[in-house]
Amino acid sequence: MPRTASPVRCQVREPASVDQVVVLGAGFAGLAAARRLAGHPVEVTLVDQHNFTTFQPLLYQVATAGLEPADVAYPVRTIFRHAPNVTFRHGRATAIDTARRAVVLADGCSVPYDQLIVATGAAPAFFGIPGAETHAAALYTLADARRVRNRLLSTLEEVDAHPERFDSGAPVFVVVGGGPTGVETAGALRELLDVSMRRDRLRLDPVRTRVVLVEAGPRLLAGFDPRASAYALDTLRARGVEVRVGDPVAAVASGAVRLASGEELPAAAVVWAGGVTVDGTVAHGVPAGRGAGGRIRVEADLSLAGHPEVFVVGDAAAVPRGTGDRSLCPQLAQVAIQSGDHAARAVLARQAGRAVPPFAYRDKGIMATIGRRAAVAQLRHGLVVRGTLGWVAWLGLHLIELIGFRNRLTVLVNWTWRYLEWPSGPRLIVADIEREPRAGPDAGPEST
Repeated sequence: MPRTASPVRCQVREPASVDQVVVLGAGFAGLAAARRLAGHPVEVTLVDQHNFTTFQPLLYQVATAGLEPADVAYPVRTIFRHAPNVTFRHGRATAIDTARRAVVLADGCSVPYDQLIVATGAAPAFFGIPGAETHAAALYTLADARRVRNRLLSTLEEVDAHPERFDSGAPVFVVVGGGPTGVETAGALRELLDVSMRRDRLRLDPVRTRVVLVEAGPRLLAGFDPRASAYALDTLRARGVEVRVGDPVAAVASGAVRLASGEELPAAAVVWAGGVTVDGTVAHGVPAGRGAGGRIRVEADLSLAGHPEVFVVGDAAAVPRGTGDRSLCPQLAQVAIQSGDHAARAVLARQAGRAVPPFAYRDKGIMATIGRRAAVAQLRHGLVVRGTLGWVAWLGLHLIELIGFRNRLTVLVNWTWRYLEWPSGPRLIVADIEREPRAGPDAGPEST
């Protein structure tokens, strides 16, 4: 029998006398770790299948044509251009070999490590619901947001051209998931429909065209104060969004969503914001216990039991709150940033021979926007700010957190312009559509 070839060791740089630290994933957690390690006596290799990082909290605005994809993405190499000890490796990790201390890539190469920080995030969770993965459009990555935007805008054009296919020009759009992403998407989608009819003169029935938000739990924004949940519900309904709470999705088909109550909703498009899972990601293969959603169980310092050289952070990990609180942190950007930074500090502490302290989450509050001039901001001491003030706070925080001055300036201009006039935005269908082959004996393949 032929022997299976072992992965080829592809050196990113010449061997060094200092520790080789591999950071797997260039999201919030991975970037925080790499930034903390920059300039210290370690050699850092940051690995990601994309050569850019994405500001995920604004993906819903890309999906609803409020921002362009480039507004919420930034090149990883540019971020670390002044950090000579940080090298970026563009590649997709397929396995983590803890015995050999190497990350195996899809191209057959392996990247060796002395210390490993796993920050690979999560993937959309469909919970085994029939038809959900096939017929619903998930919203978790930049590619997802682009696909959702294309699907929504293409559907609107189809309604305009063939209203008889959509109840005489009255399509129904269904958003699944009542967390921040679902609430924000439903509110922005309602605004997209309104501006498309008013500015683009799309022939939709303004009264019967519907946006329906479906949440399995008893209320929206389950991680927020009940006052914030009530405000989100009232605001969405006042803006024309229908909300179903306590009624999970039972099945998704082409053109329809069936709820557990038996109600069947027609659906011109379904946007899925129903949660995430670590199952199916490369982190799922590490030798450790699993928590809810496949999250990797970690020690108090975020390392793996039995493998202190491996840390798991961000959405991939069941991150403990610490300071005596045995509960787990939510899968939020702030948790990812703080856990990634802590893992990097732990690496440096071990290198210096110091004890590694346990992780302790610092709750800075949570926010969600419901639409133009409507948001909720829940601060760390329980104060809930709603309405225009909450919206201004949300805008300010997201502008501060955006990576790169160009992105901040672009987003600020776009938001200001939309606030003052709500003009025709970047509602462009930029899809990779394969052309029909040319007729004739000499017809060759055409580029797409």
